[in-house]
Amino acid sequence: MSRLMILLVGLCLAACSARDAPQVNGTDRPSRIVSLDYCADQFVLKLADRDRILAVSPDAAKDFSYMHAAAKGAPTVRPLAEDVLILKPDLVVRSYGGGPNAAAFFEQAGVPVLNVGWAGDIPSVMTNIQSMADGLGEPERGEALVTDMRARLDALNVRSDQKRALYLTPAGVTSGPGSLIHAMLVAAGLTNFEETSGWRAIPLERLAYDQPDVVVAAFFGSLANHPDAWSPMNHPVAQAQLSDRDVVPLQGAWTTCGGWFLMDAIEALAEGTPE
Repeated sequence: MSRLMILLVGLCLAACSARDAPQVNGTDRPSRIVSLDYCADQFVLKLADRDRILAVSPDAAKDFSYMHAAAKGAPTVRPLAEDVLILKPDLVVRSYGGGPNAAAFFEQAGVPVLNVGWAGDIPSVMTNIQSMADGLGEPERGEALVTDMRARLDALNVRSDQKRALYLTPAGVTSGPGSLIHAMLVAAGLTNFEETSGWRAIPLERLAYDQPDVVVAAFFGSLANHPDAWSPMNHPVAQAQLSDRDVVPLQGAWTTCGGWFLMDAIEALAEGTPE
């Protein structure tokens, strides 16, 4: 059967069942959930029971997925319309999976879509967690996660030295004010070495005469976000930061999506360099 025919069949099945599809609103609990990308996977695997999950993304069990252990053995699906619709889901959950027009497409086919919201600070992460829990029909689980995050923040032994920290990835990228990384550094009691807002390349010229007190190294323990031949991370000035400074390693799974797991990163930052 051709891909076009599969798509047409899927559309027909979705349209036929659209009138019975549950609404995403906290009182109805979708029972045939499909997740399209690993950011969406985190919320689905944490907040929904396994028997309600039809499929997760192919990245759900990889090491940069915080919920990779829970994803083992779960069916996977590519974020392609025909592959998803043939499963007859009653809810599609996504962050970026399926492309920019995916939400409109699935909703037009009669399948509700729950989008993972963008979060640029910690309060927004908490709001997003609750919104996802409500959309999955598990508001109490969302409340419990948010309550735990607040308790961990209150118990945090915030650093008092205000040391300047430079966030580094193998691809040679850092982050300044206005990002979730910046919010995490500040929450731990650190000052962001990168003063320009947004995401940008490592400031090699500045590092030649001004160095951070602490280097926050993310993804260096995995194959994700690895450097290519042109990465600024290959420059001797950048390499020296890893050998000459206090280094706090962060697991990529803690920072790749804005969720409750960022508390693991904040606590590691507050604790400082491992002995």
